Amino acid sequence: MLTVLAPGPLTTVQDRGRPAHAAIGVTRSGAADAPAAGLANRLVGNRPEAALLEVTAGGLRVRAARTVLVAVTGAPAPVEIDGRPAPFAAPTTLRAGSVLALGTPPRGLRSYVAVRGGIDVPPVLGSRSTDTLSGLGPPPPAAGTLLPVGSLAGDEPVVDVAPVGSPPDRPVLRVLPGPRRDWLAEAAWTALTTAEWRVGSDSDRVGLRLTGPRLDRARDGELPSEGIVPGAVQVPPDGAPVLFLADHPVTGGYPVLAVVLTADLPLAAQLRPGDAVRLRPA
Repeated sequence: MLTVLAPGPLTTVQDRGRPAHAAIGVTRSGAADAPAAGLANRLVGNRPEAALLEVTAGGLRVRAARTVLVAVTGAPAPVEIDGRPAPFAAPTTLRAGSVLALGTPPRGLRSYVAVRGGIDVPPVLGSRSTDTLSGLGPPPPAAGTLLPVGSLAGDEPVVDVAPVGSPPDRPVLRVLPGPRRDWLAEAAWTALTTAEWRVGSDSDRVGLRLTGPRLDRARDGELPSEGIVPGAVQVPPDGAPVLFLADHPVTGGYPVLAVVLTADLPLAAQLRPGDAVRLRPA
């Protein structure tokens, strides 16, 4: 059992998500930076489907009721156990009564805390992930929340540390033309793929609002709602693009100008408000 002493700005339980439910209006959700979450689980010897904590901008503090093995990956937040520095991206023993604390990462946004056995909250539609858009899954932990530790451990871990780099300070996301590129002016594609964009303050797990040049339409009218995928870059009437992330809606009625490659979505998930980002044709 872990007791949450402080959740930070936002902590959620995540796993690999709930695929194959878009037909009933449920998005996949799951860890926004899936490779970082997968690494955390491997470092403690968890099975791939084990749930863990996604910590936004640090600030998490949890106390262990019994001795457990933990690992922190993703955005390189300073890690402490009982006030002493602890390793990042390495399996670490958290003894009974000890407190694990994450500081604010100097770069990147989302860190992942895995505990051997996984976070054992009740699954919904086959997943323990919190979907912040629909409200499916467990509510975000608050101070005093008790998080049971489950039994989804695999073989004993054999890695002492996994060297990982920090997220780049000016990432480049590769994009393909979207299905409704023809709804935007030709200059809109040029602006999207040449300008430097900034992440807006109202960004979250649903998507990143990007600020930069206005992207104008080539035609009037509205589209019927159609399917949306992670990485879709949708352009609302105000001309400011939205890059959808893990908790995106399953349908949308604004034209999709581009789609970020799936391999680059972990970079997008680590962008924080005010960060610069460029989009380039794949």
